[in-house]
Amino acid sequence: MKKFISVLLSVIMILSVVSVGISAAEKEADLSFAVASDLHYNPPREELENTITYEPMFWYANRRCAMEDESGYIIDEFLKQCAENKDCQFVLISGDLADDGRTRPEDHRAVAAKLEKFENETGKPVYVINGNHDAAEDSKTPFALFKEIYHKFGYDEALAKRDSDCSYTADLSEKYRLIALDSNDPSKSTEDGMTRDKINWVHEQVEQCKADGKYPILMMHHNLLDHLPIQRIISRNFIVRNHFSTAERFADWGVKVVLTGHEHCNDAAGYTSLLGNKIYDFATTSLTMFPLSYRFFTFTDDEITYENKTIDTIDYDALVANTKGYTDEMINGMKEDLYEYSKAFLKAGIKYRLGRDMKLEAMDVSEDDFYYDIVATAVNDLNELLDMPMYGENSVQKIADGYSIDIPDSKIKSGWDLVGELMAWHYEGEEPFDMTSTPEVSILLRAAVCIIRKDLADVSDVSIFKAANKLLDKNGMDTIGNKITLFFIEQFGSYTALEYLLAAIASPIAYNFAFDDDGVPDNNGTIEGYGTSTTMGNIKNIGNNVTDITAKIVLYAKLMLNYLMNILYKFI
Repeated sequence: MKKFISVLLSVIMILSVVSVGISAAEKEADLSFAVASDLHYNPPREELENTITYEPMFWYANRRCAMEDESGYIIDEFLKQCAENKDCQFVLISGDLADDGRTRPEDHRAVAAKLEKFENETGKPVYVINGNHDAAEDSKTPFALFKEIYHKFGYDEALAKRDSDCSYTADLSEKYRLIALDSNDPSKSTEDGMTRDKINWVHEQVEQCKADGKYPILMMHHNLLDHLPIQRIISRNFIVRNHFSTAERFADWGVKVVLTGHEHCNDAAGYTSLLGNKIYDFATTSLTMFPLSYRFFTFTDDEITYENKTIDTIDYDALVANTKGYTDEMINGMKEDLYEYSKAFLKAGIKYRLGRDMKLEAMDVSEDDFYYDIVATAVNDLNELLDMPMYGENSVQKIADGYSIDIPDSKIKSGWDLVGELMAWHYEGEEPFDMTSTPEVSILLRAAVCIIRKDLADVSDVSIFKAANKLLDKNGMDTIGNKITLFFIEQFGSYTALEYLLAAIASPIAYNFAFDDDGVPDNNGTIEGYGTSTTMGNIKNIGNNVTDITAKIVLYAKLMLNYLMNILYKFI
């Protein structure tokens, strides 16, 4: 009996060793890496400069809303996390490595030094591609210089290169090959530079991948798929031209994963070609602005998993030692919750940027222009409403009450705070905000209606009833425009027929802004691996695609009919 037990234990131990070896072999065949984008490195200043006066802690905020003085330390912490992550095999960076990279090649050299130190200490390779801030043929950093500075990070080991731009390919493992595509215009600062020649080059490289038994992973700076509703119209410089036809080609050629940046948002989007091939565009937000995050991917034949990781600390001693001006309150705020600190910094930057842009001089409007009074009234009114507290006396909520618009209570402090929250949602990803049940969306829509009504009423007072209003003002009476607005509300309710009609047309777009319902989780999720593509799978994908499109059409029709039925019910 003892002999039997000994033999049994020996067999179990042998099988355990074998299974561990098999698991290790399977793990070795897997691919796992970190992806960061839009590092926008800025060298730390000797001293912080006062930008705005209305923020007690974030007075050094900037128009980009990025933590520029902290950027180098955020990059250091990102690389430290990658070094300490035993599952991280290498690092990918999808463009905009330096904020002023076009004019300051020395900033690129500073970033390259950080990457080289990381590679030397960890043995983990780094692969980069340029963004619109990094290089241009008519700048101090032409493409050749960019490739020279970053030659150790993809170019030295490249299997194929394009002399006319910064594109290249490199093997990531025995199964996977990176196609790093320069999507930038050679001279224009923001626009994409996607051309037929570049698309054909991608096709050639994908075919070579297949010939070599590899799966292609594409990395470029500009987005391939929409990460905003109708992005090609409202944010056209951030997505490649002819993006649907390009996505159709890439998917049918065999590309499943595309890694992008530029839009500064965490958003994952999927597309199914007419032949049933699926492709996913993973846009990664800027590493050095809220929410200070990057992605981590794990690939197997069967599935691809991805998760969002954040930077929650930096070297505060080095920060204070190199840049003067940080108060104890600021440093303690970062130490206590860097996530919330970066969010508040983002809001301060948004207010600074939009507030600066919403000035008459910034709009190039002068007092000699015949429309000066109208524009001045609209702009000044909007600024006052955004500055106004959301609740309490003399608030947006009080004004809304006059228009029979109910703004529910929330933690939102002001119009600017609401704008900041909305922008933070977009940058952070995961916007599953149902239009009817989420307070923030309800507050947004109702506050927007209130602001528009108040603004239009005041504009009409200036443009149409200017002389009459002077007489009414002397007698302490309300202006005519506002009286007319309130009269229509009393007679027909809080919404006019025209407003319902406009809402019916705009509701699908507004819904998409607030509710990211494309079925692909933005920050943490799993998609099918490269090894799962089959004819039957493609047929299933086509069926699912038809179902999804039909469901979306039904939803949009329902949203529009909801408003149109209100017109029939109230006004006919």
